[in-house]
Amino acid sequence: MLQLLLSVYIFTFLMGVPANVLAFWTFCQKVRTRAAPIDVLLLNLTISDLIFLAFLPFKMKEASDNMAWVLPFPLCPFSGFVFYVTIYNSTLMLTAVGVERYLGVAYPLRYALCRRPRYAVVACVVIWAVTSINLSVVYIMPYAQWGHAQPPPTCYMEFTEAELRILLPLRLELFLVLFCIPFLICCFCYVNFILVLSRLPNISRRRRLRAIGLALGTLVVFAVCFGPYNASHVVGFVHFESQEWRNVALLSSTLNACLDPFIFYFSSAAVRSMMKRCFKNVAAKMHILKCG
Repeated sequence: MLQLLLSVYIFTFLMGVPANVLAFWTFCQKVRTRAAPIDVLLLNLTISDLIFLAFLPFKMKEASDNMAWVLPFPLCPFSGFVFYVTIYNSTLMLTAVGVERYLGVAYPLRYALCRRPRYAVVACVVIWAVTSINLSVVYIMPYAQWGHAQPPPTCYMEFTEAELRILLPLRLELFLVLFCIPFLICCFCYVNFILVLSRLPNISRRRRLRAIGLALGTLVVFAVCFGPYNASHVVGFVHFESQEWRNVALLSSTLNACLDPFIFYFSSAAVRSMMKRCFKNVAAKMHILKCG
């Protein structure tokens, strides 16, 4: 299992960093020139993924040390807090993107009157605040375990019965508030998004199919990436224990940092244009090297 964890972490890091850096640069340019709410939301999703990837090496080190925590212990609560906050940021950011798309298609004229980038900025600030408050237990619990004795040998993995009485209901709340509700909102928005698009006569078939594919793909990514880990919260609450397979279930959420750039590619013409330029430049340099 440890080899699987380490392999997925390394793969996610190597694939996710360049793709998200490229998306970050593109959205920064777009926001500076002509910002739209969708660009602000996708920029914040990219930032969240990059922060997640920046802290992924701590998980790599943990897996390579047989899940023992050998780094300075204060890094345990801080890295864990940032790691899980960015995961749940993705669920809420993807939900906000779905709402923005639905409103833009279902109520184009009415939404155009109040379509301001600053509202997207406010939504992003609220999302960061909500996830940080809800995930504060990840930061507090390791310090409670540390106390005045020696630091525990693992990081946020082994809990007493008293700690589980606090932790398991909070995890259930994460499942309901930060996964179930956002997923239901996404389903409502994208299903209606598809229905509205299918009835619009002035959209080309190619554009309609791309938008529908993006909507369905986003829902699949949401369910597959975040479903297994959040399901472990429910199972743990029912059985009153922290499930051993939580780290394996977390792998699908980890891979989300690689899948988000695909959503960026189909969501933004600016990202598609930037990627095409990058591929052309790489192909041109390879051709020069081959000819030389």
